[in-house]
Amino acid sequence: MQNKEEKNITSNRKAFHDYFIEQTIEVGVVLLGTEVKALRNGKANLVDAYASIKNGEVWMINAHIGVYDHGNINNHEPLRIRKLLLKRSEIRKLDNKIKQKGYSLIPLRIYFSNGKVKVEIGLARGKKAYDKRETIKLKDAKRDLDRSVKL
Repeated sequence: MQNKEEKNITSNRKAFHDYFIEQTIEVGVVLLGTEVKALRNGKANLVDAYASIKNGEVWMINAHIGVYDHGNINNHEPLRIRKLLLKRSEIRKLDNKIKQKGYSLIPLRIYFSNGKVKVEIGLARGKKAYDKRETIKLKDAKRDLDRSVKL
């Protein structure tokens, strides 16, 4: 069994508030050299990011990877569209699920796994306002319970 070393770069906490995450998938991502260096410095943001399937390929849109400080004129554009690497069969399965009403692909976190940048995407279904309120109530109740047990 392989020893898997992971280092979290950033996560999309807002996604867990706005969506029910039904399935998660680890995928590779096509990056430029300055993007990898910026990620090593922790300059990434997934707040408004989403993934889309076009022409049989999966693309990550609106993921912000900051400009590398020591880069030259060939530095990358922070909000460029990045290709995600999945097998064709996985893309077909995701495409069928996305065509169902209310489903979308949301990047949940970016991390290093054995020196390679990986993205965890989730098959998500949007929450309604009352679902969000219910989630907040459950979190508050759990926090209060943990606090009382701690004492």
